[in-house]
Amino acid sequence: MKRILVPTDFSEHAEDALKVAAQIARKHNSEIILVHMLELPSQMNDAITGGASIPETMLFMKKANEMLDKTTEKPYLQDISVTEILKIDKTIHGISQVSKENNIDLIIMGSHGSSGVQELLIGSNTEKVVRNSDIPVLVIKKDISDFNASNIVFASDFTEESKKPFEKLLNFTEFFDSKIHLVTICTPNSFKPTHVIEKAMKDFVNEFSLTNYSTHIYNDTNIEKGIINFSNSINADIIGMCTHGRTGFAHFFNGSISEGLVNHTARPVITFKI
Repeated sequence: MKRILVPTDFSEHAEDALKVAAQIARKHNSEIILVHMLELPSQMNDAITGGASIPETMLFMKKANEMLDKTTEKPYLQDISVTEILKIDKTIHGISQVSKENNIDLIIMGSHGSSGVQELLIGSNTEKVVRNSDIPVLVIKKDISDFNASNIVFASDFTEESKKPFEKLLNFTEFFDSKIHLVTICTPNSFKPTHVIEKAMKDFVNEFSLTNYSTHIYNDTNIEKGIINFSNSINADIIGMCTHGRTGFAHFFNGSISEGLVNHTARPVITFKI
C-alpha cells in the first residue's frame, strides 16, 4: 500500500481522514496524495475558455493552494511524503481521474458518521465515490488517535460474486495483519437454516488460504442492524462491505444494504467494488 489518496475540503472530518492516512503512511512508509477538487460556480466556467471570470478563478485557486500548503504543514504529517494536487473538476470524475493517474492503492475519506455524510463530499457525491471506485475506500467517522485494523468484519452471503471483493479485502488484511470475522446476518426476511449457511461459509473459506479468521451467524431484525450490532459485540475496528457499480450498495443475502450502514455506524467502513 504505497499510495493513499485523501480528498479534502479542509473540514474537520477531512482532517480526521488525513490523520488516519498519516498513521498508516508513517507505519508502512506510504505516500499521501492530498487532493482538493475545486468545483467552481457555473458562471466561472468561462475562465477555462478565456472568459471574464479569470481573476475570480485565480483567486479561488490561490486560496486553495494556500490551504493545501497550510494543511501539509500539520505536525502529524512531519517526515511523511505528501503530494498536493489542486484540480478544477467535478468531485466524482476528478477523484477517479487522480486515482488512476497516481496508481492509488487506497482512498480515505472523512464523514459525519451517525449524522450522515455532509462535510467532505456532500450527500450523493460520497455515495457515488464509494459505489464507483475500483479502489478500496476507507470512510472515517471521527478523530482516531490510534488507528487499528486488528479486527475486521466482513458480512456477506458468501456467494460467487463476493469472491472478487473478498480478494481485495485479503490484500488489505494482509497489509495490516488483521483477523477477519466472517459473518452472515440471518433475519426474518432472509432466513436460512444453520446447516445451509455453515456449508456456504465453509465452501467459501476453502477457496482461499485463510489462517487468521472466524465464522459467525448472527440473528437480527434486519441486515444493517445485524452488521452494526455484531461489530459492536466483538468491538470490531473496521466493517468491510461490498459495493456494486450499477446498483449502489451491494446485495447481501437476499436483500440490499443502503448507504445507511455507512452513515449509521461510528466505526470505520471499508468498501470494495464487486
